Amino acid sequence: MAVVGEADLARIGALIGDRTRAAMLLMLLAGRPRSASDLATAAGVSAPLASMHLRKLVDGGLLVVEPAGRQRLFRLANAVADALEGLLLLAPPASVDSLRAAVSGRRLRWARLCYDHLAGTVGVAIRDGLVAAGHLDPGEAGMGRAASSASDGNTADDVTAGGAGAFRALGIDVAVLERRRRPLTRRCMDWSERRDHLAGSLGAALLSRLIELDWVRAREASRVVTVTAEGHAGLRGWLDIAMEVTE
Repeated sequence: MAVVGEADLARIGALIGDRTRAAMLLMLLAGRPRSASDLATAAGVSAPLASMHLRKLVDGGLLVVEPAGRQRLFRLANAVADALEGLLLLAPPASVDSLRAAVSGRRLRWARLCYDHLAGTVGVAIRDGLVAAGHLDPGEAGMGRAASSASDGNTADDVTAGGAGAFRALGIDVAVLERRRRPLTRRCMDWSERRDHLAGSLGAALLSRLIELDWVRAREASRVVTVTAEGHAGLRGWLDIAMEVTE
């Protein structure tokens, strides 16, 4: 009979530790399934080499393949996005060797996709605004906790009655989201801000609605999100958030 020991953490570390595979995983953090050619371009490698790396990621359980007509699309397996975001909290900043890289890094920190919800300065500001307005109740130690103190196990915010109304006014029905299996809210530690942004089904629904309203725009083949002029005005009116534009 096989003996089950501890989890093989080293195997996962070896998969993530390759820079080509890491680049592919980071691209998939944008939350959209991608083709092998897209991922090869993102990693700067040839198609055959990309296929080899993708096969390792699929065999290792980090990626899932979805058929799409004649294509095969790759997405992150369940829980992998959360694991990657957690590791980004520990990772040192990447070296910047060009103006283009510096601008890209600044835009990524300002507003980005964290799989299916909004992260960066804008994502944190929205959650702070929801708490300040009384729409979310974070409970004890739930507001702006540092990465070093995120061990209390309290990872969800409660939506208040007023909050449900505020989301309804924006076009989001909290009652419908509560009936889903996915947690309604979850606090996700932002690796660049070192503060929480809003995740869970409500965080995902909020991002989708902001895109529908053209308050934010996701960029093709990028995690960067742009906040439009309408978005700045809308967030100021909805949550009294006035952010300095640093995109």
